[in-house]
Amino acid sequence: MQIQTIGIVGAGQMGNGIAHVMSLAGYDVLLNDISEDALTKALETVRGNMARQVGRGKVSEADMEAALGRMKVTTQLSDLGPSDLIIEAATEREEIKQAIFEQLLPHLKPETILTSNTSSISITRLASRTDRPEKFMGFHFMNPVPVMQLVELIRGIATDEETFAACKEVVDRLGKTAASAEDFPAFIVNRILMPMINEAVYTLYEGVGNVQSIDSSLRLGANHPMGPLELADFIGLDTCLAIMNVLHDGLADTKYRPCPLLTKYVEAGWLGRKTKRGFYDYRGEVPVPTR
Repeated sequence: MQIQTIGIVGAGQMGNGIAHVMSLAGYDVLLNDISEDALTKALETVRGNMARQVGRGKVSEADMEAALGRMKVTTQLSDLGPSDLIIEAATEREEIKQAIFEQLLPHLKPETILTSNTSSISITRLASRTDRPEKFMGFHFMNPVPVMQLVELIRGIATDEETFAACKEVVDRLGKTAASAEDFPAFIVNRILMPMINEAVYTLYEGVGNVQSIDSSLRLGANHPMGPLELADFIGLDTCLAIMNVLHDGLADTKYRPCPLLTKYVEAGWLGRKTKRGFYDYRGEVPVPTR
């Protein structure tokens, strides 16, 4: 199947990043969100990020303007019906994702491929609630989308080879690398990354080190570009907790038990950079550790 039109559900950090790379790669993009403000902000973000790429010589001014011209927005989910490929990038809550797919189904072409950018939820289970489980798969971009080179492609139990090949072709056209993952909780990247972050929170919780010493140790001792607690704040502590819960529930192994301190931060609404407080306080000029 030849893909040219791409519908994206959700204009947040992931959705606008996906719209950015798809439009630059020459696809016609229709970005959907229930909020007009979110769509306006997404377009501003994409323009600003592309302008930075122009400034660094990575994208020409003409290519930027052409890409922005290929990007349209809508608050009506049904408008995405004629798309060749739909990528759902809404909140990481299964009931919300299922409701989105149920609303989309009556408006889709028979050949439309449905995908989810979920970082942890079962692709097989999401697909089973649609009329096309064989044309459904996981299309998991890393954050920030314009910068990160990996895309996890996750087959559900029913995903056919034609669907996988069509999505792989899209990844190739983006100039990114596809990693094929099986449909087990959290797939590859988060199956490995989130327990490490959770263990860093346990290290803080148990008083083995403070925020600064833990992050410095992993940056300098393991050559990580960002400490695990700083990275958790960047990802969002609510997202980290949600993925740990998926791992714990899906694999029934106590090694995936979310740290109580992570739960406490989320209950406090200290979710990281997006709320200005997490393991660091971002309200001043320089981030300050909160423990």
